[in-house]
Amino acid sequence: MPFGDLLELVGSTGRFQILHVTLLCMPVLMMASHNLLQNFVAAVPHHYCSAHTNLSQYRLSPEEILLITVPLDQTGKPQRCQRYAAPQWHLLAKNGTFSSGEQDEAKDDLDVGMQGCVDGWSYNMTEMSSTIISDWDLVCDLRSLKQMGQTIYMGGVLVGAVIFGGLSDKYGRRILLLISNLLMAVAGTCAAFSTSFPLFCLFRFGCGMALSGLGLNTFSLIVEWIPTRVRTVVGTITGYCYTVGQLLLAIIAYFVRDWRWLTLAASLPFYVFFLYSWWFHESSRWLAISNKPDRAIKNLKSVAKFNGRCEEGEKIDIKMLQESMKKEMSCSQGSYSVLDLFRTPTMRTMTVCLSAVWYMLSTSFAYYGIAMDLQKFGVNIYLIQVIFGAVDIPAKVVVTVCMSFVGRRPSQCGALIIAGVTILINLLVPHDKQTVRTCLAVLGKGCLAASFNCCYLYSGELYPTIIRQNGMGWVSMMARIGAMVAPMVLLTGDYIPWLPGLIYGGAPILSGVAAVFLPETLGSPLPDTIQDVEDR
Repeated sequence: MPFGDLLELVGSTGRFQILHVTLLCMPVLMMASHNLLQNFVAAVPHHYCSAHTNLSQYRLSPEEILLITVPLDQTGKPQRCQRYAAPQWHLLAKNGTFSSGEQDEAKDDLDVGMQGCVDGWSYNMTEMSSTIISDWDLVCDLRSLKQMGQTIYMGGVLVGAVIFGGLSDKYGRRILLLISNLLMAVAGTCAAFSTSFPLFCLFRFGCGMALSGLGLNTFSLIVEWIPTRVRTVVGTITGYCYTVGQLLLAIIAYFVRDWRWLTLAASLPFYVFFLYSWWFHESSRWLAISNKPDRAIKNLKSVAKFNGRCEEGEKIDIKMLQESMKKEMSCSQGSYSVLDLFRTPTMRTMTVCLSAVWYMLSTSFAYYGIAMDLQKFGVNIYLIQVIFGAVDIPAKVVVTVCMSFVGRRPSQCGALIIAGVTILINLLVPHDKQTVRTCLAVLGKGCLAASFNCCYLYSGELYPTIIRQNGMGWVSMMARIGAMVAPMVLLTGDYIPWLPGLIYGGAPILSGVAAVFLPETLGSPLPDTIQDVEDR
């Protein structure tokens, strides 16, 4: 009797599993908010240099002050990072305009009479009442700090994947989930009240670490308490929670325009998640393999009672558990580390290919490259956030059907390659065709979201129980390296406009090719040992 049969005995899809999965999925809603929070808290408002201090003594309208203070760029808009060294009084006219001849004269003055924004910047706060950009003047020479802030956050996600992945295989999924919920709540609250940009980055780093712990342990607790036949559906439901979370973020951000209150709104629910997480049952599969049969039996009996199968639960004893998992428990003696992911041929091939899928991962790399720069589409950021979130709904329906009938491997390959192709096509579309460019970006983002959904489930099915968290931690770490690099790639667009698109489009295609070498897992039971993987 394998562990799956024990799970069927106590009720594999009963009331416990429904409540268990529901409560585990709730934090996923707010995880999406933290992941994409940068779009709103670091939105760059329209800005230009503040006027000379001596202009306050004159009775001038804001338009007149702007006219004599800030030159226009090639598009006819006020320059963001330069102003006239002295007010250009001659540009004033009775009707508030000036002739083309005067404009040419102003341009002559421009070459010899320009300076930086020595008196600070003025911001047009129409979409947000405040952002970290306007509070700490992260513009002009400091504009790269916006991307640096997101890179630091993703660095936290990377470190969290390494730390929490290994610790949860050693100490259990439940305790690490509790710690992650508390860390997210505290770090998010502190980030909301940060008094400087370095402090903000420090606490966002903590939020990133917590996000990894939440993602890894939530997934493992879900997949290790449900039977094989419903893994695809439950995995998709979990993915949809992230989708709904993206839509929820747009709604919250629309009504909460101050970045501090928005950060706080995305963090406070984790105190509630922390409190009810004490109810969660540790994975009996992990407990049995970790030589803790008494606790494993206790949890199984508790689940049986919750599902109304007390009689069946009472039949389970240590002897039955040991017989059902004899092979797994004998193979689980000793400790395992990340090195075991590369020790045997099949594990090594699998880990290398999954690393490529998760890094160039473009499921992470290109996903965040698109989703983290919404302002470039020239559309209201609240609307584009809703569109980018809504496209996940049909995309995940399609990939769920494909995973269930065609298989995990072709679904993973297809989603990545199609995403890469759409991003590359976008390079050929003229910049003035905003509608076409946005549609292609939305299609690409949908394919990447589908790939992300497939990737979590697929990786969990590929790695064995005794080292699943190490494996998930490793590939998640590779994804976060990609996500750290993604914001910085955007900066290359200042020098070569088409280069970010080429990188974001080429990476998914390479990932899709790497996925071809992974084994298929459709309908296969979860492997518990490395030997199970080698024998598959």
